[in-house]
Amino acid sequence: MLFAMANNLQPSFDDLAVFLAVCHAGGFRSAAKHLGLSPSNVSETINRVENQLGVPLLSRTTRSVVPTEAGRQLAGRLGPLLSDVRSALHDVSSPSQEVRGLLKLNVAGAVMVDILPPLIDRYMARHPAVRVEIMVEDRLVDITAAGCDAGIRYSEHLAQDMIAVPLGPAMQELALAASPDYLARRGMPAHPSELMKHDCVRMRFSSGALTAWTFEKEGKVVALDPPGRIIVGVDAAPAAIEFACLGHGLICTFRNWLDRELANGTLQPVLQDWWLQFSGPQLYFPSRRMTAPLRAFVDLIAEERARPDRQGTMAGAATR
Repeated sequence: MLFAMANNLQPSFDDLAVFLAVCHAGGFRSAAKHLGLSPSNVSETINRVENQLGVPLLSRTTRSVVPTEAGRQLAGRLGPLLSDVRSALHDVSSPSQEVRGLLKLNVAGAVMVDILPPLIDRYMARHPAVRVEIMVEDRLVDITAAGCDAGIRYSEHLAQDMIAVPLGPAMQELALAASPDYLARRGMPAHPSELMKHDCVRMRFSSGALTAWTFEKEGKVVALDPPGRIIVGVDAAPAAIEFACLGHGLICTFRNWLDRELANGTLQPVLQDWWLQFSGPQLYFPSRRMTAPLRAFVDLIAEERARPDRQGTMAGAATR
């Protein structure tokens, strides 16, 4: 038996999947909508599982449904197990030459501008029987507990059982820029410290934190938190860039987000010799057996890195 239970009944695979759905959705109604069931059906299922196990798994209030300590432990262990079962069923039921199933990714919003969409476009064209779900979240999350196959993040610390595969450019830059009109009115800064006296267009993550303004030159790093005359959520980054183009202040963000404006002159580079360089994004996932859709996606990334015209822009082999 997998669990110490109050009776001889084991929860079914389907019932355990409902429990995980409630944990991920944070409520009965959201889980019911996702599963195509009624909220009362979901509630009855959770009651049945708790009775079979003899322990409360969810703490219910009028405002929220959250896992108990036992529920969190169970969800953490069940997530990868049920994922493996689903993967095995997909692999058995699918012809060997056709990849089927769901690829679910949890990604940072930064890769959704110009890095991930082209890859997903090619992936879906190659595997028409695969569905793709992309959860955009700027916090580093437990992808297994979130029910995702893999995550995409920038240089966060990864657990030892994670495999990391670089995708997109090997190196990126944090660029500072402003419109010609703004620079004509306020002058060109000569050092990062002068930015504290300038108007700035800042961006804020969904977590509430402002995006970093960090600069580096000859080993010296300067991190600033200038006041934002305009603050825009990162989900609306194009609007923040437009405000900078209209002369409302300096903007500091991914250089590749500003390439078009820098090329056509609507923005001008500022303190370019201080622009911070950093490693590009990585796809990461548990080192256990991959699902067929994830394996196909990793294969596509490997092909992209091996293309002669991508050498120097895509990073090398996968790392642990």
